[in-house]
Amino acid sequence: MNKRLGYLKTATAVITFLMLVIVQSFILPKGNANQLAQALIIDGFILLGIYTFRGFRWGHRTSLNALLSSVFVGSLFGSLLSLIPIYFFPQRVSSLFLLLSLLLSIAGAPVLFFIALRLFIKYCPTRRYLVIGKKEQIEPLLEEVRKASFDKIQIYRYMNPSSVALTQELDNASAFDGILVADQQLADHVEPILNQVHDLRIPVEYLPNLVEDTLQRIPLSLIEIFKDYYEIAFSKANDSPAKRLFDVILAIAALVFSSPLLALFSLLILIESGLPVIFKQTRTGKGFAPFVVYKFRSLREISRSKLDNLENPNQTIEQRATKVGKVLRLTRFDEIPQFWNVLKGDMSVIGPRPEMAAYHEMGM
Repeated sequence: MNKRLGYLKTATAVITFLMLVIVQSFILPKGNANQLAQALIIDGFILLGIYTFRGFRWGHRTSLNALLSSVFVGSLFGSLLSLIPIYFFPQRVSSLFLLLSLLLSIAGAPVLFFIALRLFIKYCPTRRYLVIGKKEQIEPLLEEVRKASFDKIQIYRYMNPSSVALTQELDNASAFDGILVADQQLADHVEPILNQVHDLRIPVEYLPNLVEDTLQRIPLSLIEIFKDYYEIAFSKANDSPAKRLFDVILAIAALVFSSPLLALFSLLILIESGLPVIFKQTRTGKGFAPFVVYKFRSLREISRSKLDNLENPNQTIEQRATKVGKVLRLTRFDEIPQFWNVLKGDMSVIGPRPEMAAYHEMGM
């Protein structure tokens, strides 16, 4: 199911790219390979911008406003970034052409995305899993998976199985589509039966794979359940030099082109809320190393004692958001200063989101 959604997102990106190219072909002079190459560069950077600002990350909480915001900011960011390679062409496309490409992306991409999402929800079959694991331990996590899959992943039942009990369930195998191992110790007790399951052509999946593929992240609660697995996996993870080079180039370009926005929002925040303009927060990075992440301040201040008494620090966000902050959070412009973190090497443009230190400690 997750592969199908991934293929659908890829197909939607390709269709968006082709839509831009086809419309642009009616505007560009016939046979001008120079300007056609520039158009392809603009389109590629627009898609890169949409991806960077999570325009392709569809989930059950995806609203029209959130999608429009991601596409708008991503398209604008990509268009500006495309000016760098276009500058080196001897005969550059007009500013009007760039503006039309931007408007076409902003207007057309969200429509294509929502059509693709509706098709997925309508035609993708539901998968029901027999779960080997303790319900009280993993039900909240699998409930999140169910919602993120648009109810396409369902739980048939939870089992703390004996060999006899699992064998009896296999006699009714038509009631579920696969077995999900959510507790390795419990699965070890019925390993001989699980080995026989392959002969029945019943797929056996593991919780980390299902959760990561569906949520596109690694929840702390999952790391806690499969701690040994993730300790080994994280120890083998190495950064690619090419990926780091990409991060540096993109961060420098983003900071340069967004400098007018940085100045504008700094002034607006200063006028409405005063200092500080930048909000700093400790996050946990690679190797559990703490670092300070930078964002535009979008919330009114609250005392540390009140914040510590809240079970969920995010529950007061809507009430505390400033007027400028609401715009920043809607457009995701509050995250522009994080490109400085990318430039420093604290985090990557493409990669897992560093958790707040408090949430990280909850998962340890």
